Amino acid sequence: MINKSKRSSRRRSPSIRSDETIDYRNTSLLRRFVSEQGKILSKRTNRLTPKQQRSVATAIKIARILALLPFSSNEI
Repeated sequence: MINKSKRSSRRRSPSIRSDETIDYRNTSLLRRFVSEQGKILSKRTNRLTPKQQRSVATAIKIARILALLPFSSNEI
């Protein structure tokens, strides 16, 4: 019988470096967490902790309101 609860021993690389801060003004960092359609990517895709994902989502939403990031792409 195979143990299905066994996790892979592969170490995942962090997607946010320790010197990077999650801020609405850091648009180059925030663009990495937005898809081509303008949607916020999931934490599984981003390899973020739940706390980091929440702060990234709030920073993206603030940046959109301040017109630093687009709400959606203009390409159809």
